[in-house]
Amino acid sequence: MELHQLQMLRELGELGSVKAVAETMSVTPSAVSQQIALLQRQVDAPLTRKDGRNLVLTGAGKVLADAGADVINAMATAKAAIGAYQHERGGTVTVCGFHSAGQALFAPLVRHLAAMRDGTGTAGAAFAGVPRVRLSDEDVAQHDFPALTARYDLVLAHRMDHSPPWPESRVRVIPLAHEPLDVALSVDHPLAAKKSLAPADVVRYPWVTSRSGYSPADVLAAVGAVASVPVNVVHRINDYSAAAALVSTGDVIGLLPRFTSSPARSPGVTLRPLTGISTRRRIDVLARPENLKRASVMLVAEALQQVMAELTGE
Repeated sequence: MELHQLQMLRELGELGSVKAVAETMSVTPSAVSQQIALLQRQVDAPLTRKDGRNLVLTGAGKVLADAGADVINAMATAKAAIGAYQHERGGTVTVCGFHSAGQALFAPLVRHLAAMRDGTGTAGAAFAGVPRVRLSDEDVAQHDFPALTARYDLVLAHRMDHSPPWPESRVRVIPLAHEPLDVALSVDHPLAAKKSLAPADVVRYPWVTSRSGYSPADVLAAVGAVASVPVNVVHRINDYSAAAALVSTGDVIGLLPRFTSSPARSPGVTLRPLTGISTRRRIDVLARPENLKRASVMLVAEALQQVMAELTGE
């Protein structure tokens, strides 16, 4: 078995199609199919099966893919042990994040890394290998974040407190923040005079919220359940900036993250905490274990922790 064959099998399990594996590994789909076919010849049990137009892993395929992930991680550990991998601080680190995290963290991250470079001058060797980052935004439902680690070194992800934990058998988790979703109001809204709000206070107003399956919609469903009143959702918009702009008109109220969607970036909007239900979401960095063996990736992960700490005041 070749390492790249195991890697392709692993990616097929994560991404769900030969085409996606080919794009991620910068090869042709026929090359992926050929290598998986060669791998199949070396084992007796079927590794893949057809599911519509896609090729998915069988139970045996998943077992072999998991074993392959262990091999890849072990190889990264071996490279780190001899120093060729672990001490490489330069290069490029790929980072993706959901929209509000990108708006709040991407620019400060770039500035933070630039300051590390600029602070060394020509003689400073300690930070001579500060990496560059390539940034992307990905607006996905919670259960789709772990699969993004196949395409990016670091993935900024969020989940509500009550939702299932990340699959730590497949990804490593670096906590960044524990962020409440607050009620967003126009500054002249009648409820803006209150210091905090309960579900009974807000449930009868018209709302802007996200599409189903995303954090604000989940919290708003709980508001309706606690107040035993149907919620009047007027707009369903995933982009927090657009939602805040609608809130500023006074026609609707909404839910915005306290740290990553600051009212300072939304003129005419103020936030109030919502009591009586859990509104907190966890913001984490997800990564494959082998990627965290790279000093450059760890440096960027630590920079993200510092940037988030500054944002939250912790």
